Amino acid sequence: MPVFALSTVHGPGWDDARPIREQRAWDQHAAFMDGLVEDGFIILGGPLGDGSRTLHVVEAADEQEIRTRMAKDPWASMDLLRVGSIEPWQLWLDGRRGDSEIEDR
Repeated sequence: MPVFALSTVHGPGWDDARPIREQRAWDQHAAFMDGLVEDGFIILGGPLGDGSRTLHVVEAADEQEIRTRMAKDPWASMDLLRVGSIEPWQLWLDGRRGDSEIEDR
């Protein structure tokens, strides 16, 4: 399954005065994201730097699958989060699985 680097960014619905866990519909968003992890769609993920962006490593057939799945996030319909970028990633090294060799150089 292809791997992608997915970034998300705050949309106009984001309230900069509130921390992430105090944004509207946090519980629904968190449950949605947990489901993506349980499905094996998100491999790794979390906020970057000051928290205005997130980076997720995802496994998906293609970019359209990523956009379709992320559009179902309650925060997407509320315009709290938007897809920032989607880039194919040739994940050659992965210490979590014990893979220490680069494949298909």
